[in-house]
Amino acid sequence: MYQNLPNILTLSRIIVIPIIVLLFLFEGDIYRWIVLIIFSIAGITDFFDGYIARSQKKISKVGIFLDPVADKLLVATVIFMLVAYDRINGPAILPALVILFREILVSGLREFLGQVRQKLPVTRIAKWKTGLQMIALGFLIIGDAGPKFIPTTTIGEIGIWLAAFFTIFTGYNYLKLGIKYILKEK
Repeated sequence: MYQNLPNILTLSRIIVIPIIVLLFLFEGDIYRWIVLIIFSIAGITDFFDGYIARSQKKISKVGIFLDPVADKLLVATVIFMLVAYDRINGPAILPALVILFREILVSGLREFLGQVRQKLPVTRIAKWKTGLQMIALGFLIIGDAGPKFIPTTTIGEIGIWLAAFFTIFTGYNYLKLGIKYILKEK
């Protein structure tokens, strides 16, 4: 159950969240780089847990439940910390909110659809959206601690706006599918 590699990788994303929060409390470029490394490794585990589970036929109910939860907790925590430490500010807060709202909406839809025994499959574009989110958040984690010749904050802000666009698109598609089943309930 918990002791297969895909589930361990998924759980590792949840376990690193308090470490990431703690590291945000310290000032200095080195801490930003450490957070980026931990966050990047966590993001990579998101790919490998599913890949290994499918290729080794180790898909479990625990993994099916925990994988999206781990992703949402990690992304939401980093967004909250970036806003709290003023690395996402001004107009860039809007796409961050869009991402958080969509994650809550999709979680609610999954819960409802689970009760009516209807799956809400993850689409390929949603996977790309998650990857873009992770990359954008990585640039925002580094911010001005990045190399001076790379506009890391600008790249991160553009990335988070692009991720928000894909977030709206995938969220709409999920909502459209979910509403079909919600309206059936009487």
